[in-house]
Amino acid sequence: MEDNYRPGKHLLLTLQVSDQNLLCDLESFMLFTSVNLEKFDLKMVGQSSHIFEGNGFTAAVCLMESHICIHTWPEYNQLTLDIYLCNYLKDNSKKVIELGNAYKAYFSSNVLNETLVNR
Repeated sequence: MEDNYRPGKHLLLTLQVSDQNLLCDLESFMLFTSVNLEKFDLKMVGQSSHIFEGNGFTAAVCLMESHICIHTWPEYNQLTLDIYLCNYLKDNSKKVIELGNAYKAYFSSNVLNETLVNR
């Protein structure tokens, strides 16, 4: 095994969102995610979600390539988003960045924190 092999990229975002409705709309988030999974040729193998009392939600989308997870706080107009794609069969590094940009645009957000980790 090569010492310099890195199995993937992990993008961690904290976003400020002005449209609180987006932070309460799990169904639209999942639809947007499904469209982008197809666009980027990623395969969902499962998902789990929960809507909280204040209408915020959490969702974990399990992928053959790893995962996309979100947690929203409508009361603070914020969300955290975590995108990790492994590189077992092909390099998905560019897809991580492009997916991150797609979610930033979807939420019309301001980035409060962005960390990209080579794993």
